[in-house]
Parts: sequence; structure tokens; C-alpha cells
Amino acid sequence: MSFLFPSFLWGLLALAVPIAIHLFNFRRTRRVYFTNVALLQTVQTTTRSFRRLRDWLILLARCLFLAALVFAFAQPFIPSKSSLGLSRQGATSLYVDNSFSMQNEEANNAPHRRYIDIAVGKLDQLLTLFKNATSLQLITNDFSADEQQTATSEAIRDRLASIKLAHTPRTLEAVYRRQRNLLASTGRGGTQQLFWFSDFQKSTAGDLSRLRIDTADRLYLVPIAAQAERNVAVDSVWLTTPFVREMQNNSLNVRLHNSGREAVQNLPVRLYLDDVQASTASVNLPANGTGDVTLTINVTKKGFHRGRVFFDDQPITFDNDYYFVIEASPAIRVLHLYGQQPNGPASGPDYIQAVFENDSLFTFRQFAAQNFDVGQLKGTDLVVLEGVPQVSGTLRTELDQFVKQGGSMVVIPPVRPDAASYGPFLSSLNVPGVQITPADAEPIPVAEPDRRNPFFADVFQQGFRQEVLSMPQAAPVWQWNGGDKLLTLRSGQPFLTQSRAGDGTTGRQGQVYILASPLSADYGNLAQHALFVPVMYKMAALSVRPQRTAYSFDDNILSFPIAGNVATAADRAVYKLKNKALEIIPVQRVVGNQLVLELPKANQLSAGQTVEAGYYELQRTSTDGAPQTERVIALNHGRAESQMAFYTPAELRQAFSNQPNVEVFDSIRDNDFGQVLEEENIGKNLWPYCIIAALVFLLFEIVFVRLLKA
Repeated sequence: MSFLFPSFLWGLLALAVPIAIHLFNFRRTRRVYFTNVALLQTVQTTTRSFRRLRDWLILLARCLFLAALVFAFAQPFIPSKSSLGLSRQGATSLYVDNSFSMQNEEANNAPHRRYIDIAVGKLDQLLTLFKNATSLQLITNDFSADEQQTATSEAIRDRLASIKLAHTPRTLEAVYRRQRNLLASTGRGGTQQLFWFSDFQKSTAGDLSRLRIDTADRLYLVPIAAQAERNVAVDSVWLTTPFVREMQNNSLNVRLHNSGREAVQNLPVRLYLDDVQASTASVNLPANGTGDVTLTINVTKKGFHRGRVFFDDQPITFDNDYYFVIEASPAIRVLHLYGQQPNGPASGPDYIQAVFENDSLFTFRQFAAQNFDVGQLKGTDLVVLEGVPQVSGTLRTELDQFVKQGGSMVVIPPVRPDAASYGPFLSSLNVPGVQITPADAEPIPVAEPDRRNPFFADVFQQGFRQEVLSMPQAAPVWQWNGGDKLLTLRSGQPFLTQSRAGDGTTGRQGQVYILASPLSADYGNLAQHALFVPVMYKMAALSVRPQRTAYSFDDNILSFPIAGNVATAADRAVYKLKNKALEIIPVQRVVGNQLVLELPKANQLSAGQTVEAGYYELQRTSTDGAPQTERVIALNHGRAESQMAFYTPAELRQAFSNQPNVEVFDSIRDNDFGQVLEEENIGKNLWPYCIIAALVFLLFEIVFVRLLKA
């Protein structure tokens, strides 16, 4: 037997009081005065031995009463069988997982309670064991400033009522590191006790094989009895085409993932656009598999449109909404660089300008290559390089970087290309083997294109796909190797090819289109042919970087392209994200033509602020103007918690099998958790029995005094 507060045993010295009373009071002779024997009453006589026995019994009852009372204050207990044991005197850190998966409900027991409520209830029972402790710490996934100090059990109990679900899941390694750092900052040494109340979700717990608990720490894992449920979540949303055109039917693809063990049949999926239901469809999802559904949208005006995908999937509902934003009819930015006046003399036609300048879909600019400011490449989608005799110096370096960072470029050769200049330049862009052809080459008819090629998917109308086309003629001035042949001459020589350049580290490889001949009428009639405009439009359309429809809070870093006029003022501008009444000024920087924002963590927000999934306006505030909305973005919570797989107590024991200072509880019913914890790790408390014994001995004393009269 051990005592929780052994210092109270000094109270046993109080046993000297009844002993002293017995020695100096019970043995004192009593003198009785009387004057008349007739007045004497009949008295009941007792033997000397009986009176002595009664006195000793009273003394024993009083001593045992005081001893039992002292033991009750010292709180005796039988030590636990656990090798760890539980101390109620050292520093103790309590972690409650308040991630979104903890809002799931019990499936079998009624009434159905959320996992977070079960965890809070068990923690409340634990606090009864630490009712006299003053160095308790409570942390959640918020990692807030309130968690950086220790408190009493009553203060911790008050904080339990204010725990809310947080959008930021934490790995167990991050939780342990946080607990150790905070306990170390309190200056308390010695053994530290840590409790984890969680559903131990596999997708967010991290790699348990790398988690090492310091041997000076005692870790207690309390898994909530979470069960794998069927759950459907949106995996991704993307557009079929690079951009959305107004007043036309556009296709939006939605990929959903079913993390359950049961297949889902005919799940209705609804699409809302600008708060109006725009489309609906149903999807079948295999067990632990994915399924795609295509929804049709039609927008009536340009600009940003706010969309939402919704489905009703019970009982897990925190990921039933997915927000996204699409931009209708974004301007395609075309930059035309020419070496000499296009197509000959100043009075000659400018075919490139004629194609792009009069269409509202394009933002068209053109410059002479020798007078070109390379800063104009920022914010450009397609560069048309026409008739430039040599590509060297800064122009070559910037064009090479532009393509490798995901840009598109059309190269239309000059009348006399410089092989020594173009050869290395195009070779670095995955177009090797450039050779100059004889200057007196005769025009050759262009062969009909392969209409099954995806490049021509929407160039020809359905009714003309089988008809014989009248093709233009061209006199090539060079030839090359490599690339996908889009158009060829009847001799088999490539006329228009498409090549990809770059290593893909930016998320998208650049496109390089090479024409075999100039647009001048002396070298063919492609520019006057009906095929020219749709081919140029197609190259421009493919140059648009696919829209990213949504972002996640898990991304941490967001990157957006900046238009040219905004980039020049970037050093004087402050960007912020605004959602209803919430305004966030994230850490930001400008890298090239990209604005990079770092999303704040939950513990970096001001008091009372919380980030919600939804739509955020990216606003730019300059020093001399009002906020201006640059774009609208959609932010969703991460989908890692949508994977409904949890560690069982057996799996947790296996993961920590080589760490004896870690104890894993089984699935304990909520109403006996405190008792089981106390018996297994503190031992059997005996102080209640001491109280009962004290009352019994007090009763015995009363009986001895009242009934056994001398």
C-alpha cells in the first residue's frame, strides 16, 4: 500500500490525545458527598474489570477513528499493475483532437454522440483525478496562444466548453513536439505525462514508425472507438477546355472518391453557379474507388463566377460541399514580335494583326524585335516570332525562359533564316536539326491534316470532316527534326509542328510551333487560306494555362500571375484576402510575374478570427487608392480527413511496441473511463474505505459510551 499524500501521516501523532485523556481522566477518583443514608438511591454496581474493559474499548474506538481519518487525508492506494503508473503531482499535458473527422457520430450506440463530445467527456473524467493539480496543460489542433501556459483542473475544465472544430489536422509528431516545447518552457523538469484523445485517423496521423517518445515521458493514448464509414468527397474539379466562353455550353468535370468499403449507386451531384442550380447528374462509385461526372455550364457574362458542387452523403457531412471559381472569356494575351515589317514593305498586309486585333477574346500587342523590352513577356500567353533574322543575346535568353516556364511560341521564319542563330536556339527548345533549304524552292501543296489529331478536334465542323479539302501551297525555307507533325507537305516534309519544352517543374511544359515558310505571298498562300485563321486561333487557345478552379488550405502557398501594369506597382501594393467580414493580409512576395501568398495557420490569426471554406476576393491596395479586386479564388479544406480509416488499439500497440513508456487504452466505455484509468495506472484508492471506517469507529465509541454505562 502507498500514500498519495504521505505528509498527512504526521496526523497520527493526534492519537496521543485520547491516550492522555484515558490515562489522566478515566483513572481519576471521584468523590461523592452525602449526609443522609436514607437519601441514597439504589445504584447499579459493576465490577472493576468490566469498567476497565469499557474504558479500553472507548480508547480503542477513538484511536481507530483518528487513525482512519488521518489515512483518509493521506489517500492510501494499492499501486497499479502498469509499469508506467500515473502521477498526479507532475506536469501533465492533455491533447484533444478537434479536427473535422471528430465531428463524426457513433454508429451503433444511441443516442448518437460526436467523437469530439466523447473525447471531451472522457477528459472531464480524467480531470477529476487531477482535481488538486496546478500544472495541467490543454492543447488542440489550433496551437493557439492560450495553450502556452499551465493551469488548474478547474481552468482546464472551463476551456473544454469552448473547444471548436479546427480545419487544420496535425500529425502526431507535430503534437508531441508542441507538447514538449510548451512543457519545457514552463521550467518544470522530471517526468512529464502526456495524454492524447483522438480518433487516430491514418491519413492525418503521420508516419508512426518515425515517432520516438522520450524515455523521460509517459504517453497515454486514448483512442475513440471510431469505425470506418462510407464517405464520398470531391477529389478535383477541372474544365474540359482551357477557358470558358460566355453564351456557350462548357463542360466541367468532377472527380469523386469513395473511401468506404461499400459501393455507392446513383449518388445525385448538384452544381450551383452564382447561387443558382445550373446542372445535376448522378454517379456510381465503387468501394474505395473514384468516379467522374461531367456537368454542363453556361455563363452569360464575362468575369469570375462562383461555383459549388454539392451532394448529400450521410452520416459524414463536413466534406459534402466543394467550392470553385471559373473565369469566363479571359483575354488571351498575344505578343507579336517581328524583325522586319511583316510580309515585306510597310504597305503590305499584316496577317497576324488581322487575325488577333479585332477579336475581343485577345489582347494584342506588337513590337519590332530590335526595339523590344523583354519585360513585356510578363503576362503573355502566346508569342508570335515572325521574320526575325537572328535570335541572340537577351532576346534569346528571355524567350527560352518564357517557353520553359510554360509559355507558347509560334516561330514564323524570315526569308533567309540564320541557321547558326536559330539552330542552337530551337535545339534548346526540343527542336533539333534545323537546316536551310535552297532559296529557289518551288511551292508544294500542303497535305490534308489528320482530322483525328486532337489539335483539329474543333477546327472542322462535323459536316466537313469527311470532305476533301482544298489545301494551300507553301515554299519551305528550312526544315527540322522532331515535334508532332500537325501539317505536312505532300513531299512528307514537316510544314507545321508542335513541340514541348521545359522540365515540367512549373506545372506545365511550354509549346513551340514551327512553320516551314514565311507568310509572304512569294512563299505560299497559307495566310490567305481559310485554314490560317482557325489554326492560329487554336494555337492561341492552347497557349492559355488551364484555369485552377480551386485551392486548398493545405497548399499553404498560393501563386497567381500578375498583369503587366500590376507588376510594375507590386512594390507599392499590399494584397489581402477578403471573405465576408474576414480580412487577411498574408505574407506575400512577387517573384517574376507571379504573386506568391503564404496562407496563415490557425494560430496566426487574430483573436476571434477563423477561416472558412468558401470564396475569397484577392484585393490590391496601393498607397494612393482604394482596394481593387484582382480576382476571386475558392478555398476548400483539405481532403485528407475524408479518408475514413483509423488506427485500432491493437495497431497502435504494434506501432509503439518497442517503447515501454507508451500505454494504449482499449475502447473504454465513456461511463467507466476514469475508474479504469485510476485502477490501471494509479491503483485502487482506499481513502473512501478509510472514511467509512472512521464513521464506524465513531459509531462504536457512541455505543460504548451510551450503552455500557458504569
